Amino acid sequence: MSSILFEIKNSIGYITLNRPEKFNAFNREMALLFQDKLDECKSDEVRCVYITGAGKAFSAGQDISELVGENKVELKQILSEHYNPVVSRIRHLKKPVVAAVNGVAAGAGANIALCCDIVVAAQSASFIQAFSKIGLIPDSGGTFFLPRLIGWQKASALCMLGDKVAATDAEKMGMLYKVFTDETFEEESKKIATTLSQMPTLGLAYTKQLFNMSFHSTGEEQLIEEDNYQQRAALTEDYQEGINAFLEKRQPLFKGK
Repeated sequence: MSSILFEIKNSIGYITLNRPEKFNAFNREMALLFQDKLDECKSDEVRCVYITGAGKAFSAGQDISELVGENKVELKQILSEHYNPVVSRIRHLKKPVVAAVNGVAAGAGANIALCCDIVVAAQSASFIQAFSKIGLIPDSGGTFFLPRLIGWQKASALCMLGDKVAATDAEKMGMLYKVFTDETFEEESKKIATTLSQMPTLGLAYTKQLFNMSFHSTGEEQLIEEDNYQQRAALTEDYQEGINAFLEKRQPLFKGK
């Protein structure tokens, strides 16, 4: 069975991490296949991406068995060929990416979730920066995204102490968008993806690109870029549809163009 399940349905690219017997821990095959499926989501057929895990976990991070033995994979290779390309693809994909965290998200699994545009979680889910437990540092963008999401102090403590954070606490500290009960999680998280898939895709892509720029721009530079991107957004068919629908007092029918 494939370590990544993938289907495109109703303009949503559904990606499921599928090594449930290993709590969806990443090995080389799964990481490379994940990248391939993210690339497939560049298709115009896809207007939103939904990432989740099979079974009881979102992802336990790195499969430790790959780090030992005669055929071990070096950490440098794991970062440069596995995780960094995944994070880069998610951040530069010109459509919204939803992380639907159904269970434990640990190590790289947590940080891959946190780099997505919208993160939601089941009530029983949890997050843990497990790296310090084995003498490593948070990777997969952990030192970049986490302080920006929850602030320096909490991020520093979670990364150094390796505390497990319950989904409800993660929501309170701003680590994620919403928590749903386990019973409603799948339905509610997919509703978010469905809503996004019916919105002005180019406008959402421009918003995402501006967020990326804000990490290294000054306030004045960001104002200039907002001006540039607003002009682009105003040239889209969806903008015209939005204006027409407002004036005609009807629901807009966006096409992602």
